[in-house]
Order: sequence, then structure tokens, then C-alpha cells
Amino acid sequence: MRNLKYLGPVAIMCAAVLWSFDGLLRQYLSEVPALMVVLLEHFFGALLLTPLLFKGWKEIKTLPNRAWISVLWVSLFGGLLGTFFYTKALSYINYIDLSVVVLLQKFQPFFAIGLAAVLLREPLTKNYLICAVAAIAGGYLVTFENGLPVMEMDDKTLIAGLMALCAAFAWGSSTVLGKHALKHLSFFSLTGLRLWITTFITVVVILFMGNSPINVSLSKTEWLTILTIVLSTGTVALFIYYYGLKHVLATHATIYELFWPLSAMLIDLFIRGRTLMPGQFMGALLLIGASIFLSRQQKNSTS
Repeated sequence: MRNLKYLGPVAIMCAAVLWSFDGLLRQYLSEVPALMVVLLEHFFGALLLTPLLFKGWKEIKTLPNRAWISVLWVSLFGGLLGTFFYTKALSYINYIDLSVVVLLQKFQPFFAIGLAAVLLREPLTKNYLICAVAAIAGGYLVTFENGLPVMEMDDKTLIAGLMALCAAFAWGSSTVLGKHALKHLSFFSLTGLRLWITTFITVVVILFMGNSPINVSLSKTEWLTILTIVLSTGTVALFIYYYGLKHVLATHATIYELFWPLSAMLIDLFIRGRTLMPGQFMGALLLIGASIFLSRQQKNSTS
């Protein structure tokens, strides 16, 4: 039973590892409009989890208004706007260095930690703050192998930077509001609700923009890629993530999510054959060490 105390942190780390493969998959969808990708992956994921929504219908019917606000927030900001802003920021990588987008997206933990302290009143202990600084520094080091991002300030850099910051806020706030919703819902009910609500919101947005939501002229490879995303980095990863978030503090969850750049670095190492730089190795040790310490704190606090 003691080992079960670690399942929450491990689940979030596993979801972060799955998310690190997302970029590899989405490169095959470069010709598909971002909103269409969001719509299709959420729709198929929602269909997949519909049976679980019926299972949790009783708790959904009694959901208080504040919890509904949290569900709507994570559906809009976490499901649609975060993905849209980050995709738009990445669309500028032909003009600016990718490191600018990734660096500014690293502000996500700051948004999550601040909002969790204010909205959820989660304590920010001295030990936690030390771990958070170490983990964020580790995430920075494993992302930038030379230690510094490449920045050239121009209009396109500013637009991409703003989009990346908006994505960081959207996802960071969704961690906090998702934790609030999980006080009233099971993790599978929240996952299913978020997927369906995001699907409907995306359809409304596409219709408002004057486009047809049933434009499905995709190639066989693009259809296969979308289904692969649903069954790995999309719905399945979200399902695992909300299981973990149900059992850990939001301030801890945002640190465990930093395993995404660590896993992405390992993908570069083993799949693309890139050499691990000393700074990246140091960052990996900082991130792993901080996560282990936090998971032990989580275990002690729930004992």
C-alpha cells in the first residue's frame, strides 16, 4: 500500500513523457488547420470516454456552480486556447528560433504555483520553493543545450512570445482549476466532460469563423496520426494526468509536468542520436532530484 502513495506523481510524469512525443506526431499534421486538429482529436477522445460519463452521471448532476466554472475553464483554456496559442507560436519557427517559444512556455509553473496558492490556498513551504526553483532550473537546462535561448527582437518574435505566454497561462491555470474540479468529480468524469465541452466550443468557433466543421479532406496518414494522438499523447495522456492530479497538489503537479522537456531530450538522444550536453545532464539531475523529494513530501503528507 505504501507504493500506492507514489502513483499520483508517477502518473503525471508518465503523462508528461507521453506529451513529449506529441511534437513528433503533429509534424505529420502541418497541412491541417490547427482548429480542425483540435476538433477531431477531442471529438474522437470524447467518443472513447462516453461510457465513463454515464458511469459518473450522478456526480455530474450534483456538480456545484463553482465546479462547473472550473470544468468550463479547463475545457476552454486547457483544451482549446492553450493548444491554439502554442500551435500559433510554433508556426513562427520559420522566422524565429524555437527556443524563444519554448522558453516563454516555461512560465507555466509560475502561473500554476501562484494561482494554486491564491485560489486553492495550497501552502508554499520553504522546502517546496527550493524544489520548485531547482526543478524549473532543471527544466530550463535540459531545454537549452547551450545554456541560453536565441533571441532576436522583432515583430514576429513578439507575436510568437505573446502566444507562448498565453499558452503558458492557459495550461498553468488549467492545472489549478482542474484540481478544483477534481474535488467534486472523479478523474474519468472530468476527462470526459472536458473533451466533450472542448469539442462543442471548437465547433462553435469554427462556425463563427465561417468555416465548415465537417471539412474532413485528410489523407490516410493524417487520419492515422490523429487517431494515434487520441490513443497516446491526447486522450490517454489526459486520462492518466487527471488520475495523478486527483492525488497530488496542483503546486506539485506543475513541477512533475516538467518531465516533458526531460523526456523530449531523451528522445533526441536515443532517436535522433544527439549528444547529451553537460548542462542538460545537470538539469536532468536537478529535475529528477526535485521530483523525488516532492514525491516523498507528498507521501508523508498523505500518510
